[in-house]
Amino acid sequence: MSTDKPLGYAATLILSALRAGARYGLEVIDRTGRSSGTVYPALRRLEAAGLVEAHWEDREEAHDDRRPARRYYRITPEGDRALERARERFRARQNALGWDEADPTGAS
Repeated sequence: MSTDKPLGYAATLILSALRAGARYGLEVIDRTGRSSGTVYPALRRLEAAGLVEAHWEDREEAHDDRRPARRYYRITPEGDRALERARERFRARQNALGWDEADPTGAS
């Protein structure tokens, strides 16, 4: 994924979730309402594009908590800029449709 190429809706949601404080895949899934089959491949693509950084937590910590190790993600400065461009693009589309944030159906 090139950072020059506009982000799709799912990638925009995922980056928004990371910016809002989601740190690992299941938190992203919970915040976005997207399936694991959408979120995890997208996170890998975003990482490959340099929009997200990731690292595995210490296995001992996970073991002490009696769960599998988590892969933690964070949005990079480049990802932050790409997210802002995507948000502007989506706002422009909403405006073109006559939708506003208070009434996303355009019924007003």
